[in-house]
Amino acid sequence: MIGRENEIKELNRRYNSNKAEFVALYGRRRVGKTYLVNELFKDRITFRHSGVSPIDISNENALDVQLKQFYLSLQLHGIPASRCPSNWADAFFMLEKWLQSVDDGTRQVVFLDEMPWMDTPKSGFISAFESFWNGWGSSRSNLMVIVCGSANSWIQDKLINNYGGLYNRITCQIKLSSFTLHECEQYCLDKGLEFSQYDIVQCYMMMGGIPYYMDYLKNDLSLTQNVDDIFFAKNAPLKSEFDRLYDSIFANPVMARQIVEFLGTKRIGYTRKEITERLGLTSGGNVTKVLDALVESDFAIKYIPFGEGKRQAKYKLTDPFCLFYLSFIKNKNQVNADFWKSSIDSQSVVVWKGIAFENVCFRHIDQIKSALKIRGVRTKESAWNRQGDKDNAGAQVDLLIERNDNVVNMCEIKFYSDEFKVDKAYDLVVKRRHNALKEMISPKVSVYNTLITTYGLRKNEYSDVFVNVITLDNLFDY
Repeated sequence: MIGRENEIKELNRRYNSNKAEFVALYGRRRVGKTYLVNELFKDRITFRHSGVSPIDISNENALDVQLKQFYLSLQLHGIPASRCPSNWADAFFMLEKWLQSVDDGTRQVVFLDEMPWMDTPKSGFISAFESFWNGWGSSRSNLMVIVCGSANSWIQDKLINNYGGLYNRITCQIKLSSFTLHECEQYCLDKGLEFSQYDIVQCYMMMGGIPYYMDYLKNDLSLTQNVDDIFFAKNAPLKSEFDRLYDSIFANPVMARQIVEFLGTKRIGYTRKEITERLGLTSGGNVTKVLDALVESDFAIKYIPFGEGKRQAKYKLTDPFCLFYLSFIKNKNQVNADFWKSSIDSQSVVVWKGIAFENVCFRHIDQIKSALKIRGVRTKESAWNRQGDKDNAGAQVDLLIERNDNVVNMCEIKFYSDEFKVDKAYDLVVKRRHNALKEMISPKVSVYNTLITTYGLRKNEYSDVFVNVITLDNLFDY
């Protein structure tokens, strides 16, 4: 298994704890949650069940479908055929009876995958599960219940932050994140993919380190050929993935998709007010819930731009797959099957690479901090954009790292196929941005011009404008 060392260590610790464990494992769809549990526990799972995707059923008979599937899972595990449970309380009682009948004193692992899908409207699922855990499961010292789901906001609201019967009942929560660049490199080596770090980072720009997506990569094709096969061929496997993402994990998939498509139009993002006004949405709780769900599911980040207050907090789309889809696939039904091969040097792709690399850097802040030797320093990351006026020229900075040791790293991010070269004009641009930033901060705070690029900085008369240089080697650090 690639990566997941900390998660494996924690799950094994819970398995060997000799007390009842209630584990919530969540993360973005396709990130590998089910694979982790199945691979780690393999033949040690006593009962396994997965909810039925809401895409595949109608609201009218959703409860009946979910209950029938649960009953079929019970039968697959050995319960004698009798009758389908009429409600969730009945279903969990049947599970209790069966677990007791097969209890030999060893650890019993119950794995409920895609649990949010089981909680259909007016089904009473949560109250039934509360009764199952509080009234029976929590007293079984050999029971370990692992619940899993891609609807991160549901896991947070209904389980982790539950203030009802499940308050403080979770014994372990694990959020599974996408692969880092280091883990992507490990994956490629394990799969026999002859990709350079330059190729891997471009792959990350499209797939975001999602194992499920990377599994489509073929080792007898170049990255460019793979991209055409996976995204642009007639029956490309990820051509329809964008819509499936939202329909399967958001309570309001239409609004979620609408907001994501809007966020994709501006690299620094929008405030909540801008989102509601531009999309014509009612400024109510539903918008907040969707925005929180997008952040919790790692599709977007919420940040406060440098020099602004909380009211100016922005939401920025950061999911690489979504950004790639919106740039090159959405509303382009007639795209040539060899689109990527023929467009790889086009201006639109070059511009996209620059923006996408910025996003990669935002998702590897820990590696950047490590390269700067400030892992233990508390920081705040943001973008900065100052509109120009008659007195001041405009300024935009890709990434600012505010540190509590009286330093701000002003990061310029450049995706190049060779060493980056600073010329006279760009030297002036960096100095102008530096000075504009200095005007906004305390005199005791230093500004370090920092370059984040692929292959480093070519030495010349202007290269000293940067105090720090971070390369792909740094971003690929563990």
